[in-house]
Amino acid sequence: MADSVSKDTGQAKPRKVKYRKAKASWNPAMQTIPVSGIRRLVNMASTMKDVIHLSIGQPDLPTPKHVIDAYVDALNAGQTGYTMDAGLPELLVALRDYYGKRYNRKLTRDNILITSGATEAMYLAISATSAPGRQFLVTDPSFLLYAPLIRMNGGEVKYIPTRAENDHQLDPDEVIRAMGSRTFALILNNPNNPTGAVYPRSTVETILEECAYRGIQVYADEVYDHLLFDDDDFASVLSCSMDLDNIMCISSFSKTYSMAGLRVGWVISSQAAIKSLRRYHMFTTSVANTPAQFAGVAALTGDQQCVKDMVDIYRERRDKVVDLVDQTPYLSGYKPGGAFFSFPSLPPHVDGSDLALRMLKETGVCVVPGDAFGESCTNAIRISFSTSCERLDEAFDRIIPWMAKQQY
Repeated sequence: MADSVSKDTGQAKPRKVKYRKAKASWNPAMQTIPVSGIRRLVNMASTMKDVIHLSIGQPDLPTPKHVIDAYVDALNAGQTGYTMDAGLPELLVALRDYYGKRYNRKLTRDNILITSGATEAMYLAISATSAPGRQFLVTDPSFLLYAPLIRMNGGEVKYIPTRAENDHQLDPDEVIRAMGSRTFALILNNPNNPTGAVYPRSTVETILEECAYRGIQVYADEVYDHLLFDDDDFASVLSCSMDLDNIMCISSFSKTYSMAGLRVGWVISSQAAIKSLRRYHMFTTSVANTPAQFAGVAALTGDQQCVKDMVDIYRERRDKVVDLVDQTPYLSGYKPGGAFFSFPSLPPHVDGSDLALRMLKETGVCVVPGDAFGESCTNAIRISFSTSCERLDEAFDRIIPWMAKQQY
């Protein structure tokens, strides 16, 4: 269309065009992803000075030297291309042998898929199976990844609360009572994040037996499976299940070998399940980091004293936190058996989110509110003891007098 002509000048006037404001066409499922309570506080802490972090769930201990050397050697050898979609063959063999020996279970390479960390492994497992009408049982509190993934894909979340007075142990009878005709899967995080609870063999075996009988899938997040402080007999689903037909066992190198940023995890399951997940994996990350997979081989086949040393350090810190929480007014704690988290309770009417925010602003200590992990633990906070004993002492030198001033 031609521009209009001015009567005064005889020249064309530019047209005024109104443009509609474009909006991003997000998938409505994005609404199921909450704003992370962890990230909100950490972002605020990043703008402050002299903050002591008891918030982040990653190891602070150095990656073992032989693991770093293997990574560098792989780079220098030109190992920077793609591996097979299932993973580096040498790593598949190392995982097969390591877990086969640890849990006395016969595995093959076809039982394993290497992923970009345990996060991708859990993403594949949940998003490939969650659908409308399918109900997933999830402990409350639990790691914040599970429920949004289930809901994004149309599934329903049914929470099973664990309680501070029972040290956040999972009651197998309560789990079984929660099962119904629409129950499709159970998410089992052991040792648990955020509580640090380690479930005994009797609990895991009872739950797995019922799930097998009912045909319920079990997705076991076992990323903290080596960080055990009181009992070396870890009840992995790999040692407690009769077969792998309804089991997906998920773990990574992130916590055990302090390799969080190298992003290598895995799924161990039936050969049929792995075959299906491999197809999906090809359209997500395709393959995990190649040099990091060589580092993983070194981690599994090298001297394991480094893991024992790390566990000893975390155990000392666990004991320190238990003692410090006991000294803190209005905090009620227990003795976590694994991971590197404590999840003490506040008085029932206290909002942990409000307390964590004020504690950060007024003391410079950053913890995570309980409501970041579920609906039944709003009066709790998560304390990460992935920091030195000296730093823990310094943090509680601020927390204890501050808590004593509160009027609860």
